[in-house]
Amino acid sequence: MHQNIENEILSIISEVSGADEEEVKLDSNLINDLEIDSIKAIEIAVAVEKKYKISIRDEDIPKIVTPRQIVELTQKLLVQKVNK
Repeated sequence: MHQNIENEILSIISEVSGADEEEVKLDSNLINDLEIDSIKAIEIAVAVEKKYKISIRDEDIPKIVTPRQIVELTQKLLVQKVNK
């Protein structure tokens, strides 16, 4: 499941940013490497929320710098959802 989430989130980031999937790495910097602005960051968050039926807090979005952080946050929120 962990690998699936990684691949799916990298795919979402690729779609929203317009970058090739090969360019999107877990440790890519969303702003510097992938040129993702605040609008695209929100689009990514919304796509992840819809896909996994989770809710990412608005104040967390600006703190996210890499795809790895999105994956980790998604996994954390999924665990919290299961434990509710």
